[in-house]
Amino acid sequence: MCATLHYVMRKLRLALPSMNGFFTFEAAARCGSFARAAEELNVTPAAVSRMMGRLEDHLGITLFERILGGVTLTEAGRILYEAISRGFSGIEHALREIEDRKTGMETVTLSVSTGFTTHWIMPHMAEIKRAFPSLDLRFQLIMSAVSGPVTDVDLGMRFVDGADERHEAHYIMPEILVPICSPGYRDGQSGSARDAVAAIETLINVVETAPDWSHVFFPGNSGAAANSMIFSDYAIVVQAAMLGQGVALGWLNVACHWLRTQALVPAGPRARVTQRHCQFVRSRDRPLRPIVADLRDWIIARLNDDVRQVAALYPELGISEVLDRPRG
Repeated sequence: MCATLHYVMRKLRLALPSMNGFFTFEAAARCGSFARAAEELNVTPAAVSRMMGRLEDHLGITLFERILGGVTLTEAGRILYEAISRGFSGIEHALREIEDRKTGMETVTLSVSTGFTTHWIMPHMAEIKRAFPSLDLRFQLIMSAVSGPVTDVDLGMRFVDGADERHEAHYIMPEILVPICSPGYRDGQSGSARDAVAAIETLINVVETAPDWSHVFFPGNSGAAANSMIFSDYAIVVQAAMLGQGVALGWLNVACHWLRTQALVPAGPRARVTQRHCQFVRSRDRPLRPIVADLRDWIIARLNDDVRQVAALYPELGISEVLDRPRG
């Protein structure tokens, strides 16, 4: 058995190029550009190109199609990239487990928006620490629309339909939108949510939702807002609304804590639900550690508890009927 395995491994080592070639290939494939891979690896684009040429010659296959502005993987390149990604992920997982056992801490990395981190995770951080005293929580923060791969993280919050062949998905809640403002701003306008935006002074937008979205919630409002504030980071949009700067579009999965504590209030009479679904997504290539599953389930349960408390506070929004609606 040992002799057979030795023969197989010796044959494999002779067939494979250096690990440096694999590291360079992984970076080039992930970045879609020799120039960006070179910047990440602190070498020149020419060095990356030469390394990839030698790797293709060694394997006798074409790994990349050279296109304007970058490169794209061939079918053979995609197969190799997926295998290498799984291998690197397994190595990273093993190293993390070794380090966790040395320190007594368990590291979990979330890929989430700056808005969710600032306005939901941070207010609940003390609860998280009490529930998971050995947790070392880390973040891959996204300023714009939540998207991108989850191969390098344990969990990613994404708006997706569900699982696929490469990803598991755990349902959190439907995408629910509510116009939000501070109590002071609402009271200064009209004193009630139903007619608070009869004459909106300022709309606060994130870049992806510009221009004016007020007609979606207030079709009878003929007068446009006098001013607008547009930010690239949704965390700042919510913060500006809390500071009484105007009315913002509120994603309930982000703003539910402040609506529950009434630091924010609805600025309109009803919520809107889209066809998208907020889910925790993880790569099937990464082993599911118990701490990851436990934290995922805790966040989902706590987030839904916040949302249901918001629904009870503001029944006119119609959130309860959305939450109770069968999925699918």
